[in-house]
Amino acid sequence: MTGHQRGLLAMMFSKPVAGNALRVSLVVGLCLNLINHGPALWHGASPDWLKLALNHVVPFLVASYSGARMAIAPGG
Repeated sequence: MTGHQRGLLAMMFSKPVAGNALRVSLVVGLCLNLINHGPALWHGASPDWLKLALNHVVPFLVASYSGARMAIAPGG
């Protein structure tokens, strides 16, 4: 792993970037879970916990990567 990649990972999980990404992932993940699994859960189906979790993890990673990229190289 290069120094740039380590710096990017460190920035992705820094408090300001990760905090913002967490808020984004809570809202987006909840919306995705309601859209994708809401009807089944409403009717008593057993949830697929991995898919429910991934609906939060993916937006977190996208938001934290975007925030870190902007923090490291604004405008570029």
